[in-house]
Amino acid sequence: MHRPLRTAHGLPEWGRCGVMGVINVTPDSFSDGGRWFDTTAAVKHGLDLVAEGADLVDVGGESTRPGALRVDEEEELRRVLPVVRGLVGEGVLVSVDTMRASVAERAVAAGARLVNDVSGGRADPDMVPVVAEAGVPFVVMHWRGQSVDMNDRAVYGDVVREVTDELRSALDQAVAGGIAIERVVVDPGLGFAKNAEHDLALVAALRELDAALGRPLLVAASRKRFLGRVLAGEPGSAPPPARERDAATAAVSALAARDGAWAVRVHEVRASADAVRVARAVAEAAR
Repeated sequence: MHRPLRTAHGLPEWGRCGVMGVINVTPDSFSDGGRWFDTTAAVKHGLDLVAEGADLVDVGGESTRPGALRVDEEEELRRVLPVVRGLVGEGVLVSVDTMRASVAERAVAAGARLVNDVSGGRADPDMVPVVAEAGVPFVVMHWRGQSVDMNDRAVYGDVVREVTDELRSALDQAVAGGIAIERVVVDPGLGFAKNAEHDLALVAALRELDAALGRPLLVAASRKRFLGRVLAGEPGSAPPPARERDAATAAVSALAARDGAWAVRVHEVRASADAVRVARAVAEAAR
């Protein structure tokens, strides 16, 4: 049966699962190895993502891959702000991927329309007040700590129940801090303090998460380790490199769209843009 789509107040309604294209303005991204570290290249790539079907573009200047160390505030600002300004100047809907309130504040002042914080406001105590004051939508992700040691935190008795409970707590904290609930998007945090089995269980439970949390759901599976484990096949076999996981990413995008996700966050846009449109057409046909 067709289900109404959830929306985030302050952002366009696409009438289907949205597609968030990723720009990593970092030299050490797990997925693209610094290909967009240069501002000009990053802006051009963002425009290419939009041409391929992205509804918005997520700009981040700090790697959150497992084991990554943090960069300082000045360097993150240097990486992110020119790209945000360049894309906004071209009419692109931009989100900023940051755990720092100062970066979020300056990116929003430069025209970013959404703050995507993988810590859900917990890494920086100023984040929630800054976003509340700015009045922009906010992504709250399931998070158990910084990337440097997050793999050690991948311990669950019931991953779906625990992620749901911990996400609800983070959502409640954001709302208590002044962010309007109508502006909050939630993200189960695939790959963050989770192993492949945990990630697959969460993808299988997207409808359950959507129903339990009652907020738009962002699904960020793109090129992640669990897809590499699936594609490797036999235990002990080497997984394909991150950039060879785009077809698998599109498969998750189709599943997420079918199960009511608000948007998917992906590095390679075209296949996922096609996938969410097909999923919507099938849902419409089932009415």
